[in-house]
Amino acid sequence: MNIKLLIQILMATAFYCLASCQPKAATEEKPDKADDSANLGTPVTIAHPIVGAMDETVEVNAVSAFLLKTFVKSNANGYLQAVDAQLGKFVTKGQDLFVIKTKEAQSLGNTVTSLDSTMHFEGLIHIRAPGSGYITQMTYQPGDYVQDNEQLAVITDTKSFVFLLDLPYELRPYLPNNRNVLLKLPDGTVLSGHVDMALPTVDAASQTQNFIIRVNTDRQIPENLIAKVSLVKKAKPHTVSVPKAAILTNDTQSQYWIMKLTDSTTAVKIPIQKGIETNNAVEILSPPLSDSDNILVTGNYGLSDTAKVSVQK
Repeated sequence: MNIKLLIQILMATAFYCLASCQPKAATEEKPDKADDSANLGTPVTIAHPIVGAMDETVEVNAVSAFLLKTFVKSNANGYLQAVDAQLGKFVTKGQDLFVIKTKEAQSLGNTVTSLDSTMHFEGLIHIRAPGSGYITQMTYQPGDYVQDNEQLAVITDTKSFVFLLDLPYELRPYLPNNRNVLLKLPDGTVLSGHVDMALPTVDAASQTQNFIIRVNTDRQIPENLIAKVSLVKKAKPHTVSVPKAAILTNDTQSQYWIMKLTDSTTAVKIPIQKGIETNNAVEILSPPLSDSDNILVTGNYGLSDTAKVSVQK
């Protein structure tokens, strides 16, 4: 009886030892995995500095406009007998647009006709286009009564088509080096233009001044279309730049640095001085960089000096 009890005690003790050893082995494996992940380092991607020309630009608006507009006016009191004009129609100088018949002509015509039916008295007054262009405004239609010197239509002179550059006054110093510009229309069309004279007024609210940009195009462009114009503020033919994502800074933006690989797994902190900035790149004034350097562009935020990294393709 004592022997059986002893055997049971020994078996229970052995089972307890085996059960207690299993979690310990599992917990001992975890530090090994943590050590492996620590050895891999922070996943990052790299880029190389770019050596070449770089410029800093500012984008401003330019609005299409017709500088010269011709007004078609009545030269007598009467009724409009005929109208050969419509909005958007192109007319040439001297083309008949309106026909007016006065009350006096109507009465006189009836009297003359009753006296002699062979006389064809009309008494019609023809109003012709004073210039060539597109009709942008119509005031009356056939049958309406008009008075002398009253405006009947407005014709825009196509030869006076320009873009008006809406330039903030503080950007005037950059204009002498930007006389020839490119205008980007909303549909993607690019037109070349030349900045001409300035209009002698400044908008009181926005403090912007209008400059005339003359373009050489046969395309029909509507009035009040907004185009984008890029003005070059600074330009350098040969400089070193890095992607904007590579630049890091402190909370007050008083210090800037990049993370550079010294070997395949170590990144060090390199303080820099910035120069020209564009939408995608930043010029590096110091320290000197070459196009073979490896600069971190992702995964670089929050890394300490001499951090362990793992370069991802």
